[in-house]
Amino acid sequence: MNIELKDLSETRKSLVVTLDQSEVDTEHKAVVREIAKFARLPGFRPGHAPADLVVKRFAKEVRDELKSKVVGKAYRGGIEKTKLEVVNVVQVDEGTIEPGLSSAITFTIDVQAQFELPEYLGIPVQVAPVEPAETEIDAVIEGLRQERADFKVAERPAQKGDYVKLAYEGTVDGKPVAELAPDKQIYGKVPQTWEEVESEQDGLIPGLGRQLAGLKPGDKKDVPVTFPAGFTAAPELGGKAAVYAVEVQEVRERVLPSLDESFFKSQHVEGLDALRQQVRQSLRQRKEFENRRALRQQVSEALAARIEFPLPESLIVGETQDVLRRFMEDNLRRGVPEAEFEKNKKELYENARRAAVGRVKVQLLLAKIAEKEKIAVDERDLDGAILREAARSNQRPEKLAKELARDRERIRSLQQAIVFDKALDFLVSKATLTTAAPKV
Repeated sequence: MNIELKDLSETRKSLVVTLDQSEVDTEHKAVVREIAKFARLPGFRPGHAPADLVVKRFAKEVRDELKSKVVGKAYRGGIEKTKLEVVNVVQVDEGTIEPGLSSAITFTIDVQAQFELPEYLGIPVQVAPVEPAETEIDAVIEGLRQERADFKVAERPAQKGDYVKLAYEGTVDGKPVAELAPDKQIYGKVPQTWEEVESEQDGLIPGLGRQLAGLKPGDKKDVPVTFPAGFTAAPELGGKAAVYAVEVQEVRERVLPSLDESFFKSQHVEGLDALRQQVRQSLRQRKEFENRRALRQQVSEALAARIEFPLPESLIVGETQDVLRRFMEDNLRRGVPEAEFEKNKKELYENARRAAVGRVKVQLLLAKIAEKEKIAVDERDLDGAILREAARSNQRPEKLAKELARDRERIRSLQQAIVFDKALDFLVSKATLTTAAPKV
């Protein structure tokens, strides 16, 4: 066996392994003997048919098995002698594999970059205080009242927070919007709809609700609107300046419920003190969750910033595809049409690749830390991960467990993700923690 190793980059190698004729012939004879054990040929008992007859009758099987044996032997021998830390086999060029000839197999391989771990214990991190301010509690209670608000007809001009029932028709340079976006008639002409006055968030037509204050039923007004560039809901209108002829039909004011027995009953509490305590506990739990997420992110970013090293391209490609897949799955579940992804395909890919580069770097660091700290996966870890993945993908845990049992690669990937997670938790537990001053 002859081995030649070439550097294609810091993390990609070309490994050429040549088996001489005698090695190929030895593998060929072994393959023929193995197939002959089970070959059924007229006039011969299994295992007693002549080798040349077996080769002739089972030519394809012999050829395929010989290729598999030779490639496998070449790969194992090459890795054993070169001591490469293989991340992925990117490509295999088998060349010619036939008895009576030597065989040169070329493996294109991505390998682990060699680097020394930076200092990873005591990473400085900061969290927000978890005790809610009284003003935060007040804001939540106000939000609860807003959710249960009633809307009564107001015999006055519209004010901020009111809802206005109106009709509108839009034009761009005198041409009806309905003709510019024929498949999106809701942006063209609507006989009746509702808009919140001076809302912090835009309604259907960007900026329309911000220009309705002071109008009363029967009033008409031409409202100028500029659609933002890249307006995905109706791309035909992106960046265009339109004018909407508006006619107000009705004004309704928001009437908040009183903090009385009926309201407290709707929140399943006995009074204001109990409600404030319930809100305080909920806010505290949310802040604790946000702190845990922030700690993990800060540790990851700080660790990655402490070192630079080359990343295997195949890992970046694979992680990019995973980021894109998860993004599309999440958005499809939220009802985003698949056609929207095609419109922004290039931008989505670039964003996914940037995210993938960061994730691969952190994963390689975490893997090395896990190895150094002897962090491993046990059965309880695996069971917990299966339960979480089943909940995320809306599957039954037992069904997912059976699927994973049949898929070695998925199990390996899941175990790897658990190791990353445990290593990150370890770093968080060893971080140097400070608490930020509460916001006034």
